[in-house]
Amino acid sequence: MSNLSAFLSQNAIKVENVKYAASKRFINEDGKPVEWEIASITSDEDELLRKTCTKRIPVPGKRNAFMPETDFNAYITKQAVKCTLFPNLNDVELQNSYGVMGGEALLKVMLTPGEYADYVAKVQEVNGFNVPLEDAVEEAKN
Repeated sequence: MSNLSAFLSQNAIKVENVKYAASKRFINEDGKPVEWEIASITSDEDELLRKTCTKRIPVPGKRNAFMPETDFNAYITKQAVKCTLFPNLNDVELQNSYGVMGGEALLKVMLTPGEYADYVAKVQEVNGFNVPLEDAVEEAKN
């Protein structure tokens, strides 16, 4: 029988938070870009986010038949907000400074379109998406 101890919770390698400069426009006293902190979420949290962005739409020509449709843009934005530890995108003072309400609206107004695309890609990477299996295996070995 194979050794199952590697799968025990206490033996699993924890996903570390990642620091990432989402924009060169936010600088500290030293003139360097301020790093944002990104954390991974659980699969349950991710599933809940996906469900909040999924609606049932009727199937044309089929009475009482529906298909799920996920708003991927809304999902990815909610995921990015949920994973962002710093800055706190749900901070009312920060939202007020940009004249928006909600973390999703704040994220989209704080970052330029290119910065936003790079940031959500980084959030996806931190959560284990878009990482080639070979890279993940090599990283686990080290």
